[in-house]
Amino acid sequence: MYNYRVVEQVTRKQKPMTGALRTVMVVFGVFFVILGIAVSQGFMLPGFLLVALYFLYDIFSKKEYEYTLEGTRFSVAVIWGKRYRKEVHSMDLKDLEVVAPSWHERVAKYKKHGGSVKLPKFDYTSYDEDTPYYTMIIMEDRKKIKLLLDLNEEMFQILKQMYPEKVISNNAQ
Repeated sequence: MYNYRVVEQVTRKQKPMTGALRTVMVVFGVFFVILGIAVSQGFMLPGFLLVALYFLYDIFSKKEYEYTLEGTRFSVAVIWGKRYRKEVHSMDLKDLEVVAPSWHERVAKYKKHGGSVKLPKFDYTSYDEDTPYYTMIIMEDRKKIKLLLDLNEEMFQILKQMYPEKVISNNAQ
């Protein structure tokens, strides 16, 4: 029925002190390695461990999300450090309950504070204040979950076209 593929990639905004933490880790790593060369080899291990920690932090601090809509299949993948990709959700849209802006009354009962229904929440947004995000309530593996997504206009319009009664636009009150 629907045979198209739409892919959207969302980059998560880094936290404010990420750059300073990286700099401190590199400075201390180099400092301990130099101390290991000049004073005692006992300082080499902490230096190399800090360098290894830096590379791990560099990989896991840069997150991107990829939303894929292929036919009636919707999937979310997490990409760490532009190198490692893992698909975390793959759902059939026939199990979709609602897609609405986070402030909309259709998803109000699923809010963290003040909502009456508690669901596992998965946040795949960019944390950018200028980008509106949507709440998707859907069944996955016979459990209802809540996804927070930054849907672009093309993907949102396709979802709206497929499920007009379940997808609420940003300007609807």
